[in-house]
Amino acid sequence: MAELTSFWHGVELVHDVVYFAPDARGRYGALGLKGGWMGYFASRAAALGVPTPQVVTATFHGFAPALVTRAVPDAWRLAEREQVLAERLAIARDTLEPLVAGRDDLDVPALAEELAGVVAGLDLAGKPLAAAEASLAVPDVGPGDPGGLGALWRRVTVLREFRGDCHVAVLVSEGLGGATANALAVATGRVPAGQRESRGWSEREWAAALADLRGRGWLNDDDTASISGRSTRDRIEDATDRACQANMTPAAAIAAEQAAAHLYAVGAAVSASGLMPFPNPVGVGPA
Repeated sequence: MAELTSFWHGVELVHDVVYFAPDARGRYGALGLKGGWMGYFASRAAALGVPTPQVVTATFHGFAPALVTRAVPDAWRLAEREQVLAERLAIARDTLEPLVAGRDDLDVPALAEELAGVVAGLDLAGKPLAAAEASLAVPDVGPGDPGGLGALWRRVTVLREFRGDCHVAVLVSEGLGGATANALAVATGRVPAGQRESRGWSEREWAAALADLRGRGWLNDDDTASISGRSTRDRIEDATDRACQANMTPAAAIAAEQAAAHLYAVGAAVSASGLMPFPNPVGVGPA
């Protein structure tokens, strides 16, 4: 399990470069998308097609519907889906390339092939974002994908959304909606204090979420996490890991364990670059 924990950490770090790339907003803007959030929602949701705000809100889970509806469906009118998908992959590749350049210890094409074995062994039933990502073409290593970074990031993204889909299932089983899940993450120190604003929740929605958590005994009267709240949040993370492993074939789990060290090394390069702030809204810690 320790190897798989390291594996999922590496997955998150490598995938998340597209959210923190300093030129992402400008590059999506050049396609016609307005503002950072429109680029985010359109680029992540485009694997699903051109989904409605309701579908984006449901699959992403943690975002306020009002924030989503300011970006979708206008995004599909302003930019071509295929261009958005292509630009997202290009941003990932361009951001990762200088971080791994000259690293003789990192065989990116070989790692991408190892991850292909992991992806092939995933059960995607009930995992819409992972299934959508898995339906996209993986670049062939060569002139169109020098160094194999596109193939690596594409497979990492399937895996990231796979764990995310499993995580949403666990949160829903606990009766935690988007605001409540985020409020618990703030209280337990997993995400920054400004998570309410960054995820678009109103003060009234956030107050209702805090009241819910206090009613469960997961927050103290001062809205700090209680012992029960911290234990519950740790249990949710453990349950997510168990759900992931239960939905992988034994061969895929073994492949993930074998790939963990090399993938984590790429993640460590991302972490060391200063590209991502810690703590951050996606809740991933440094390598």
